[in-house]
Amino acid sequence: MKIPAFRGGRQNKPKSRSRKSIIKINPISRWHPRLRLLVNWAVIFGSVILCLLMLLTRLPGMELLGIGPNWLLIWVVAWSVKRTPFQGALAGVVLGLLQDGMTSPDPTHALSLAVVGCLTALLQKQRFIQEDFISIALIVFGMAVLVETIFALQLIFMGDRNVADIWGYYQKVALASAIVSSLWAPVVYFPLNRWWQQLKLAEQQS
Repeated sequence: MKIPAFRGGRQNKPKSRSRKSIIKINPISRWHPRLRLLVNWAVIFGSVILCLLMLLTRLPGMELLGIGPNWLLIWVVAWSVKRTPFQGALAGVVLGLLQDGMTSPDPTHALSLAVVGCLTALLQKQRFIQEDFISIALIVFGMAVLVETIFALQLIFMGDRNVADIWGYYQKVALASAIVSSLWAPVVYFPLNRWWQQLKLAEQQS
């Protein structure tokens, strides 16, 4: 005896439309120019605030000899890679002053970060490096050593501390900061660089 097949089973039920995504995000090239500008400033401001907050945070595996990543240095390098030396130096000054407000303005961090922004922009402009994670990590490593050296020189010029003690301490700080910052550099660089690439492409298409 042949049993007739029943129609309308689970396999034949139409898929529910509620599972489909309701929110559709238009490509960046279709955004209004003011909206792109507003979102870009929000990304810049939000990422800077996040880096400032991360300076006060010590998560497991983020320290070496008690030294954490220099998040503001990483941000300045990420910003300056595709910009002019003036833009890089200006970003370094602004972020350095913000760091001074959170720590101490004497000696200032604005000078060292301004030098980092300017030199990073010059490196990319002259095409001495290729833009990948390894190159960015190497740049951050070298710039971290430079930042700590400039900071140590400012302490020496102040004249109220022993020069031998300053150099002995900051050699360890510079090496630890350079290693940790270079390892964590892609965390800041990748999303910011990805956004700015998409933004630049959208501006060219619109």
